[in-house]
Amino acid sequence: MEPEDHEGATSLLQSFERRFLAARALPSFPWQSLEEKLKEPSGSELLLAILQKTVKHPVCVQHLPSVKYARCFLSKLIKKHEAVPTEPLDALYEALAEVLMAEESTQCHRSYLLPSGDSVTLSESTAIVSHGTTGLVTWDAALCLAEWAIKNPAVFTERTVLELGSGAGLTGLAVCKACHPRAFIFSDCHGQVLEQLRGNVLLNGFSLEPDTPTDPGSPKVTVAELDWDEVTASQLSAFQADVVIAADVLYCGEVTLSLVRVLKLLSDCQRKNAPDVYVAYTVRSQDTGKLFITELDRAGIYWEEVPPHASKLFPYEEHSAIVILKLVLSHHHSI
Repeated sequence: MEPEDHEGATSLLQSFERRFLAARALPSFPWQSLEEKLKEPSGSELLLAILQKTVKHPVCVQHLPSVKYARCFLSKLIKKHEAVPTEPLDALYEALAEVLMAEESTQCHRSYLLPSGDSVTLSESTAIVSHGTTGLVTWDAALCLAEWAIKNPAVFTERTVLELGSGAGLTGLAVCKACHPRAFIFSDCHGQVLEQLRGNVLLNGFSLEPDTPTDPGSPKVTVAELDWDEVTASQLSAFQADVVIAADVLYCGEVTLSLVRVLKLLSDCQRKNAPDVYVAYTVRSQDTGKLFITELDRAGIYWEEVPPHASKLFPYEEHSAIVILKLVLSHHHSI
């Protein structure tokens, strides 16, 4: 391989690895670049390397993706391989045979690699797609906020962080693993989401037992049930949060209003030491952010947009417009 070509193969490999681990939709993989590379003499080597970085990846072997997903992926990979006049690769067919024999489990996993080499793995119910509870899908803004946090660890280091609407726990787990907070409180309000969330916290090596000694440098982690319409100021101030984060929680107007209610409570009950607040959302329609910003202005909560970061650690759709706002809650009341 030519040196620059080797670089092309490396980034192609990384793209396949990240997308497969995160169970992204198969059409989003760089199949066309792969077709080009397979015409080269090193094509078979590349296919074997892709196999090692996907279906045979140590993270996938430990935390299985959906069997159906792995099956569709391998079939597509084999199709690309068969389109090229070259010796058939037994390893590909053996891997497919293994997946064809496998039973689909009730839980499947997606994983995200962190710069440290560690990873965050989320377990999802294979059937959940049909359940329709929003918290069980991994949203793009959660990945974007996690990425920003990893780039800005000082915001979280040695501080107590409260996450509103944690969903599957992706952003919080990334913060816990990469940013060294003192304590981290995950929160959500649906029973089913909370159950899945607790499972994911444990799956990633954190304890939820209050008295367990944690490793030095590992945060004290809790999962709280929090209904934004019912939570009181005293419940919120009991968390003593230094930082509050929320990602992809503005999916409808009512929820947006409920979130602003919580933010107003936080600014009133922690007037002396108001937490830093970061809210990330995907602009799905013009209204998504508009209502939120209108309500923040009405509540007298100052906001500013966090400049976009360039680096892409996680696979999510490039074209989606994701905004991260920093809110300042300490408004000075005139006496």
